[in-house]
Amino acid sequence: MALILPVENKLPIFGNDCFIAENATVVGDFECGDDCSFWFNSVLRADVNSIRFGNRVNVQDGAVIHCTFKKTETIIGSNVSIGHNAIVHGCKVYDNVLIGMGAIVMDNVIVESGSVIAAGAVVLEGTHIKEGSLYAGVPAKFIKQVSKELREGEIERIAANYLKYSKWFK
Repeated sequence: MALILPVENKLPIFGNDCFIAENATVVGDFECGDDCSFWFNSVLRADVNSIRFGNRVNVQDGAVIHCTFKKTETIIGSNVSIGHNAIVHGCKVYDNVLIGMGAIVMDNVIVESGSVIAAGAVVLEGTHIKEGSLYAGVPAKFIKQVSKELREGEIERIAANYLKYSKWFK
């Protein structure tokens, strides 16, 4: 069974039809919308500040979502995929975003809608990623605008697939 714990009397709140893997950890001041999924070994620590998700967010295996004590909360929009082993920390991510495997998104980053953070990218503190941008590298830099094909072929496809996969386990 998943580890779901209160911190300072704040218990995580889940929307309808969410999948929480049996070894996922979700603690503290966390709230999400409907159809979210928290995959194996994912960790969401809302112990030092709040974490808020929209609908249809998938946090893939080994990903860590956290924030900074009394400084930065983490806010994730709807239809967002957070890849395997990614770290998302004290930032704001709008709707329809793909954060690739092993990417790191640091405090006070803003990722606008329709953007892609490439696998392994390190998005430095305070970076503002404009709508529909692809960022890659260490440190992450703007590469190009996200094409319609990339949006449909990756952002939308991966989010839809994880919604389908989660139903296999419910």
